[in-house]
Amino acid sequence: MTTPSIQRPTTTAFFVQAAVSFGLSLAALVIGITRLPVGPWERGFLAIGLVFVVSSAFTLAKCIRDRQEVAEVTNRVDKARIDKILIEQDVFKPGQV
Repeated sequence: MTTPSIQRPTTTAFFVQAAVSFGLSLAALVIGITRLPVGPWERGFLAIGLVFVVSSAFTLAKCIRDRQEVAEVTNRVDKARIDKILIEQDVFKPGQV
C-alpha cells in the first residue's frame, strides 16, 4: 500500500511572473548603475555587487530546493518502512500486544 506522491506543479503564470519580475528588477538596477552620477570605479563596485547578489540568490534558491527534495525523499523512505511494518504485523496472532 503506497501513497502517491503529491506533486505541486508550478503554473505557467507563476513562472512567467517570477521571470518578468526578476528581469525588470535586474534591468532597473543596471539602468540605475549606468545613469548614476559617479565615477567608473564606483560603478564597477556596484556592478560587481549586483553580480554577487544575483548569483548568491540563485545559489540560495538551489540549496533550499535541494534541502526540500532530500526531506521529501527521507519522508518517503520512512513512510515506506512504516507501511511495510504495518503490513507485516498480524494483529490477530495470539500473544501480541
